Amino acid sequence: MHFFDADATRAALPFDRLIPALRERFAGGCETPPRHVHEIISPIGEAGGDPAARRMTSLIMPAWIAGRYYGVKIVNIAPGNAKRGLPGLHATYMLFDARTGAPLAQMDGDVVTARRTVAASALAASYMARANASHLLLVGAGRVARLLPEAYRTVRPIERVTVWARRESEAQALADQLRGQGFNASATSQLSVACGEADIVSCATLSTEALVRGAWLAPGSHLDLIGSFTPAMREADDACFEGARLFLDTDEALQKSGDLLIPMQHGALRAEDVRGTLTTLSKGVATGRKNDTERTVFKSVGTALEDLAAAILVHESAGG
Repeated sequence: MHFFDADATRAALPFDRLIPALRERFAGGCETPPRHVHEIISPIGEAGGDPAARRMTSLIMPAWIAGRYYGVKIVNIAPGNAKRGLPGLHATYMLFDARTGAPLAQMDGDVVTARRTVAASALAASYMARANASHLLLVGAGRVARLLPEAYRTVRPIERVTVWARRESEAQALADQLRGQGFNASATSQLSVACGEADIVSCATLSTEALVRGAWLAPGSHLDLIGSFTPAMREADDACFEGARLFLDTDEALQKSGDLLIPMQHGALRAEDVRGTLTTLSKGVATGRKNDTERTVFKSVGTALEDLAAAILVHESAGG
């Protein structure tokens, strides 16, 4: 069995290989059962009386291609880790032979998750963003946001990047980093103005209230919504969906994301308004952008299919 630490996992997942791998897997499909969720509670005495420090949530996400590969991602979320000086989330991915059950590889699950997430957004943009889209606005400055320009540059001629974050210092720090990567990058405190100027607006936050408003978005722009993966989370207001072509990573987003559930509750969005998913786009069954003036929206919540596609790429990069 091969072991891939964070650096080795990252090196095996360049976006010019990962994005086509996702396209192939969405078109080909795989089995993705519902994830398991387990709450693990430590004894009171071991946590010093802090309820958050006692609780850990473990997510188990399986997927397989019959006769080929079987993979499982285990994600452990421990809210009390901040006080311990540790990251709040740890993830590991295990890949097995689907015929024999023999372990093939173990890799860094955090890297797999971050890179497949932004690769899925870039895959969507390859169908939905204008071919000449060159100005990217990042809403958020965290780990996922930092990877988005590189991924988008794989499918569109991204030259200019604007960064907005709640903390201006974080936006400025990311802009400085991106300039070192060859982008014309700058930070902004005026989100409404930046939305109107950008060809692609990509949101990667943990917001529970709408940050981007449809009235701010330019005709022909593409809106990418990554952050809202629970019913209580939201990055876009109802107007973002009005008159736009909407696509999802999977239909599961309709049950998970506040970005969709809240407008549906308001009557501003219907499930029938969804034009397709990454599966139908990758199979050529659905059509993404039809002209340069319409607005498009992509909403993702993540899927074990993406993890499996990335893990196979890591494994096969070592000659597996």
